[in-house]
Amino acid sequence: MEALPFLFEGLWITIKIALISMVTSLILGLLVALVRISKYKFLSTLVSFYIDLFRGTPLLVQIIIIFYALPDLGIRLDRYPAGIVALTLNNGAYVAEIFRAGIESIAKGQTEAGRSLGLSYLQTMRKVILPQAFKRSLPPLTNSLIALLKDTSLVSVIGVQELLKQGRQLQTWLANSTPLLGVALMYFIIIYPLIKLVQQLERRLKKGMT
Repeated sequence: MEALPFLFEGLWITIKIALISMVTSLILGLLVALVRISKYKFLSTLVSFYIDLFRGTPLLVQIIIIFYALPDLGIRLDRYPAGIVALTLNNGAYVAEIFRAGIESIAKGQTEAGRSLGLSYLQTMRKVILPQAFKRSLPPLTNSLIALLKDTSLVSVIGVQELLKQGRQLQTWLANSTPLLGVALMYFIIIYPLIKLVQQLERRLKKGMT
């Protein structure tokens, strides 16, 4: 029982990192998706490369490069910002593809209808397309949050005192693996409701489309 305060401290840090990274990756992902589907070829190609790069390389490698390699280029980040930046860039690439798929799933007639009503392209996107696309994207976005929560464990490699790091330290101090079982249980307790939420959102989305 004496280990619980240390695990809860790590859990709180895990949740904070996950929430900050999710908000920033949602903003980044939406902007990248809008550029990705734009008519500006150079910018579209540039963000496509970003998406392919961060989806095509391991998150662990990205975390290590951002924390250990960027200082060689004069960019120094503390452990927590480095972890958040890595999670944001990685998850943002996946979120961008989720938003892109959601936007492209909306019938083109919706855009034409908005333009015929005198709305600009940006107004049509903001008032007509994005609300529908966001609704359709909710299940995969929630799945993205689940993956992000689990991926926070990787920032322990750069010394961030999140849940797994706290559990491993307790394992060393107590000379047994019980804290790691507590770590797994805590992850399950916070992730299981999100899994059920995804299932519920998917059912509602299917009903709304029938």
